[in-house]
Amino acid sequence: MPTTICTWNINSVRLREPIVLKLLEEQQPDVLCLQECKAMVDLIPTENFAKLGYSLIARGQKAYNGVALLSRIPMEDAGHRDFVGKKDARHVAGRLENGVTIHNFYIPAGGDVADREVNEKFGHKLDFLSEMQDWFATDTPEKSILVGDLNIAPREDDVWSHKQLLKVVSHTPVEVDALDAVQKSGNWVDITRKDIPDGQLYSWWSYRAKDWALSNKGRRLDHIWATEDISNTAHSSRIYADARGWEKPSDHAPVFATFDF
Repeated sequence: MPTTICTWNINSVRLREPIVLKLLEEQQPDVLCLQECKAMVDLIPTENFAKLGYSLIARGQKAYNGVALLSRIPMEDAGHRDFVGKKDARHVAGRLENGVTIHNFYIPAGGDVADREVNEKFGHKLDFLSEMQDWFATDTPEKSILVGDLNIAPREDDVWSHKQLLKVVSHTPVEVDALDAVQKSGNWVDITRKDIPDGQLYSWWSYRAKDWALSNKGRRLDHIWATEDISNTAHSSRIYADARGWEKPSDHAPVFATFDF
């Protein structure tokens, strides 16, 4: 049965409940994975989501981080993992009835300076990635999907200018190498690029741009991966850029993929 997964950094689920509902009503994903919910779980506005048939599995944090799974198909809570000893709400997992586990991640942004010696946030990001790599290398995932705002645009065509962003956090070689190591450690396949192998592809456009669509200076920070054993069931990947232009939008666009499990 086709199962459509969507990942979206919503940048406050309470503030942007209307556009979450709009997406659920218009696109009807089976599972919507949200990052940067910025709310404790009991303050996430679940009533209207439930009216549309979506149940919630989440990890919350006051005003920061926060990850959630909204599912209209049966899903059980598969736990969460804390990284770098900070107990931030940056990971949550759910398991479908067919045994497929969905991991929803919000990797630290890393601050503004790509140097861990002077920027603690950048060090936090690299340590987070290192722990992800160690986890997947030790406990090799099977029948799994990994989604989220990974805060790294790995390929040259995942950014508007490879040359101009080489020293900008999210596209530096050290980050790209770290994300590649995570991917290889779990035998993950980048589903979006499997389906759309060529051309510029973005999921994030800065709020600072006067006209984000006209300038189109984007980055592909949001990802859908799958383990090799189910990667061939994936298809129909797309980035729904229209949502970036909705009223009071997130600076991220939803990313979709469908799996025939």
